Amino acid sequence: MPSTWRDLLEELAPVFARRSTHRLFVALACGMILADRSTVVAMAAAGGIAGKWRRACWFFAGAAWDIDNLGLAVARLIVMYLVADGEPLVVAVDGTFFKRWGRKVFQARWAYEGAAQGGKKIAYGNVWVVAAIVVKLPACPSPVALPVLFRLWRGKGTASQVELAAGMVKLLAAAFPGRQVHGDQGCGLHGEPLVMEGTTWTTRLPANAVLYGPRPPRTGKRGRPRVRGDRLGTCAQIAAGADWAERVINVYGHDTCVQIAAVEGLWHGSFKTAPGRVILVRDPSSGGMRLGGRTPASANWTPFVASDATT
Repeated sequence: MPSTWRDLLEELAPVFARRSTHRLFVALACGMILADRSTVVAMAAAGGIAGKWRRACWFFAGAAWDIDNLGLAVARLIVMYLVADGEPLVVAVDGTFFKRWGRKVFQARWAYEGAAQGGKKIAYGNVWVVAAIVVKLPACPSPVALPVLFRLWRGKGTASQVELAAGMVKLLAAAFPGRQVHGDQGCGLHGEPLVMEGTTWTTRLPANAVLYGPRPPRTGKRGRPRVRGDRLGTCAQIAAGADWAERVINVYGHDTCVQIAAVEGLWHGSFKTAPGRVILVRDPSSGGMRLGGRTPASANWTPFVASDATT
């Protein structure tokens, strides 16, 4: 085993209650890289413990270790080696569909799958919500998302995908006190559970989302004070009267010249009174417009940087 890989896995030893469990984890981690299939038996065979595949299954079913503790330990290694001191922690959260077959698959259901064939775009399997730390690697022109935490969505009547995402972001924010955490996603997750101190949340805005101006100051008169300002309208209505500025942003590793407008306000329908910023991005050459919004969890505004826009 390469010494650098062995030393990296050795830093995860405190996660496991027994040293023997950590040794089994090391064998399975090596097998995961070497195996041609992502199954427990294949990982055990590739890791050199083919005769102990039952022991490998026990590792996932009965061994004393916590998946969140392991994920946070991996997150600390990522931040230690790949995120500079003082830089904010960018966390990408997205829903992932994993196709499964069989009547006894745990929590399998029919759900939306964008890659499914047919007009309905549905498939049978598990729906996961995954949180990954976004880093920049010298060998890659585009940022890379490294998964650290995940949750299984168990359907209606249980915690929603927004609540699952909020729980994972909260864990990461608590693991790195004093460091700003920027949550980002591309599947439209938005809601009041994502409003947390010391974090921001970037999400796509639906075309019918109605925005309002910032909360006005108290007037000193009797009665309930206003919680939102005047109606700004939908993204298209805001864009019609916005002041556009030329900016260069990085899209999939390439610098692109676009027009950007930023408007501060409230998305009361999803984030209530949490102040935020809507960022409108327009490509002059295409005649279309792409939209993104950032909702800080406090009244302190994050300085606008063109590369932060959701494109």
